[in-house]
Amino acid sequence: MVTISASARYCKTIVFFLIIRLSTASNVTIDENGYLMYCPCMGRFGNQADHFLGALGFAKGINRTLVLPPWVEYRYGESRSIQVPFDTYFKVDALSEFHRVILMEEFMKSLAPTIWPPEKRISFCYQPRGETSCDAKDGNPFGPFWDTFNIDFVGSEFYGPLHYDVYHSPDTVEKWKNKYDGVVWPVIAFTGAPASFPVQEENRRLHKYLKWSETVDRKATNFIKNSLPKGGFIGLHLRNGIDWVRACEHIPQSPMLFAAAQCLGYRGQYGPATKEMCLPSKDIIIKQLKRVYRTMKDVASIFVSSDSNHMIEDLKTAFKSTNLTFAKLDHNNPHLDLAILGRSNQFIGNCISSFTAFVKRERDARGFPSSFWAFPPDRLKSTTHDEL
Repeated sequence: MVTISASARYCKTIVFFLIIRLSTASNVTIDENGYLMYCPCMGRFGNQADHFLGALGFAKGINRTLVLPPWVEYRYGESRSIQVPFDTYFKVDALSEFHRVILMEEFMKSLAPTIWPPEKRISFCYQPRGETSCDAKDGNPFGPFWDTFNIDFVGSEFYGPLHYDVYHSPDTVEKWKNKYDGVVWPVIAFTGAPASFPVQEENRRLHKYLKWSETVDRKATNFIKNSLPKGGFIGLHLRNGIDWVRACEHIPQSPMLFAAAQCLGYRGQYGPATKEMCLPSKDIIIKQLKRVYRTMKDVASIFVSSDSNHMIEDLKTAFKSTNLTFAKLDHNNPHLDLAILGRSNQFIGNCISSFTAFVKRERDARGFPSSFWAFPPDRLKSTTHDEL
């Protein structure tokens, strides 16, 4: 238990009232509990979304306002990442139903000059990345992320051995609050997300607060209305790009690879991953899709999302005796893919993929059915005739 002297308490009180006066003068409410900020610097969107849910749960646990970071994206041929404002894809108000949040752009403009001036900016990391510091801006996307907001750090704070588990370690919350008081440390700026990958099981439920922006929602509605025939549709996610093919080669040594816990269980209680779950063959995909199709009524189309081969012609051939329409986006737009898949009447995705995991969490929150390619493995052993 950390004790605070009378003089320290007096200084904190003075600082607190100064903050209140400044916030009143600028008509901006300042959270005396402090703010939590981080760089979403691991992986692409699927990984960043997992980390975001963990960071949201952690911010709630230690009762700090979460500064919503932009999404880190990469453009072909460009050496530096770009940062896309959080609310480009998601509604801020929906998150506020769970916990206090503020866009990073708004925080840096309205609050940072007062409570987090340049000379007070300290980066947080578990242990040094370099010899003596967090090296918070070393490399891409770290440097470009902080540079977007003209943030430089004047020092480092190593918080080890504290961790982020606010669910299974009851004393974690008090340790963070005692060591990093909100007035003395108004901003905790992590070099990376204060969360684990894949997302902790307890944080999956937070996905219900992650609502698509009006722009993304409208685009999904228009695509379904204009490109899919009236009736239900099945959504498919196919991972088959060369990078994914290489990743799946590690399944024998890493049976809980990436997001595998979403179907195998967080303790591996439903068995190890198989190569077929990671990279299903054309025969498996067609066979499983036919089974799902036969169980559904009024299905008029199949929507396919893929990082490489959408297999549209293969699917058309396999379902030539039906009136099904097969569709995909005309251009690469992974967020629109996700929004459309989330609305399908049935979804079949890749157990190992964090992209699929995003869709699965959204559909779970809405009570929509989902399944995975080649899972459970026993379905591959069936000799049932699968012609339509």
